[in-house]
Amino acid sequence: MKVLIVGGGGREHAIAVSMKKSARVDKLYCVPGNAGIAQIAECDPSIGVMEFDKIVAYAKEKAVDLVFVAPDDPLVGGLVDVLEAEGFRVFGPRKNAAILEGSKAFSKDLMKKYNIPTAAYETFDDPEKALKYLETAEMPIVLKADGLALGKGVLICNTLEEAQAGVKEIMLDKHFGNAGNRMVIEEFMTGREVSVLSFVDGKTIRTMTSAQDHKRAKDGDQGLNTGGMGNFSPSPFYTEEVDEFCKKYIYQPTVDAMAAEGREFKGVIFFGLMLTPKGPRVLEYNARFGDPEAQVVLCRMKNDIMDVINACIDGTLDQVELEFEDNAAVCVVLASDGYPLAYQKGFVISGLEKFNGKDDYYCFHAGTKFDGMGRIVTNGGRVLGITAKGANLKEARAKAYEATEWVSFENKYMRHDIGKAIDEA
Repeated sequence: MKVLIVGGGGREHAIAVSMKKSARVDKLYCVPGNAGIAQIAECDPSIGVMEFDKIVAYAKEKAVDLVFVAPDDPLVGGLVDVLEAEGFRVFGPRKNAAILEGSKAFSKDLMKKYNIPTAAYETFDDPEKALKYLETAEMPIVLKADGLALGKGVLICNTLEEAQAGVKEIMLDKHFGNAGNRMVIEEFMTGREVSVLSFVDGKTIRTMTSAQDHKRAKDGDQGLNTGGMGNFSPSPFYTEEVDEFCKKYIYQPTVDAMAAEGREFKGVIFFGLMLTPKGPRVLEYNARFGDPEAQVVLCRMKNDIMDVINACIDGTLDQVELEFEDNAAVCVVLASDGYPLAYQKGFVISGLEKFNGKDDYYCFHAGTKFDGMGRIVTNGGRVLGITAKGANLKEARAKAYEATEWVSFENKYMRHDIGKAIDEA
């Protein structure tokens, strides 16, 4: 079959690599794609993920059998609905289900209504009311822009002054654009953060192996929030007991709650969890693969990804058991220095050929493109996701950091403590 992937980051490259392994896929397309994806799929970098008409026209021109919509913006914007209306087979939640990620207020209200464990919270449309609420609130506290903000619209405030400045940043200065028209203020939870991705067919859920992300830009979890600077899988803190609890009180209840609300969810639900002293709590939902979670999870999946995707679309996921390798993977993001604020692009990347023919090593392209001379150059804040598998987490981490030295570009930047928590497990 011919498959079109919508997206152009490291997550999409990891999805494309998994699809390439499938016996069911004859031809891969990707819009806009990137320089890494272009080595295994036909890409059209002129089509953006929000240009729905162009995506439909391209899918028709290439006569594709299935479209995989990977990023949050087009999912929340309703691309799946548009493609389905044109008769295409599509993987990803429809607009009325993608609201699970599209509105933090919606997801918090859903959890409250269906008793899914999460932090206590209040929602505000009026910045004055938000400021008033903060005067009596316990610190530290968490402020979240309601809408999509590239994974960055969350502020942890330790003092009242910081929280007041945060309200101004989100709701008045519109630092995250329209995402800040509404805001959720919630209690600060302590514990280990864990990410669990799952496939969903509307009624059945199958969870993938766990992962743990590193959101902050700098070592020691300092600096600004980013889309993710690296992660590892599985998380040693995600025990069987935690898994049992989450299956019973979080995973299936979320799928059932969405169905009960008339918002059948088909696709991937990402559960961002906090393992608190009182038990697991939901931090957030995403309605798609995480980035770079996809990079460390998909490379360990034994199933043919197309079998799972088709089962999600057809509602037959109950017939599929997910299998993962009994090993570990670590991803270290090579970013452009200055990310997530200002950074330069267009630097030539050297050393990419060193990954050719290397088992257990992957170089997933996140922000790359070809320049006028056909060279691969940097084209984003996050440039590459250097990923390695090992028998255990420590081995995978050592191999991933070894491989970060194989490639170079002018303003290369990375964290040096990805997977530090492994040493504490």
